[in-house]
Amino acid sequence: MAKQKIEIVRELIYYSYANLAMAHMAVEKKQAKYGMLNFMIRAKLFKGLKDGTMNMRTIFDDEKIKLQTGLMCNYCGSTEKLTLDHIFPQKYGGEDNADNLIFACKTCNSSKGKKDLIEWMIFRGKFLPLMIIRRYLKLTFNYCSLNGLLDKKIDELKELELPFRIDLLPTSFPKPNELTLNVENNNPGNQ
Repeated sequence: MAKQKIEIVRELIYYSYANLAMAHMAVEKKQAKYGMLNFMIRAKLFKGLKDGTMNMRTIFDDEKIKLQTGLMCNYCGSTEKLTLDHIFPQKYGGEDNADNLIFACKTCNSSKGKKDLIEWMIFRGKFLPLMIIRRYLKLTFNYCSLNGLLDKKIDELKELELPFRIDLLPTSFPKPNELTLNVENNNPGNQ
């Protein structure tokens, strides 16, 4: 995979999503590191997404998870002073709808501000829960699909003002034992 140069937006999103699936499986299986099966899953999903034999799961799947998670900050797990956060900031074109909203405590919401979610993750030096990244990737794909950007070169999008940072889509993930699927309510209050 590393030898293949990805230049088209659709392929970048698919590659990020395939890496996410690889990480998701490894976290679910409580693996300390990625193994051959994980890499095979990534390769198969990436190929399937590219040739149209597989699809990304819908936002509806994420809505079910959001409802099951309940009232807690999706970034740190706090149940105190909750607000709604726009995953894609409205300032940059993020929509004010349920797909783009998640619960965040005031501390995280203020820290994130109008930053791109992945930019904020990098700023904090902490990888977000995989389910949040999954939702981000789906929103990115949907936005690009609706705006005719999927088949553009990645460099073309860097010049546009978008509600996401195409140059920051994660294409590699930390070790599985450093990741979580969802945030847990293990540090109420502040991070």
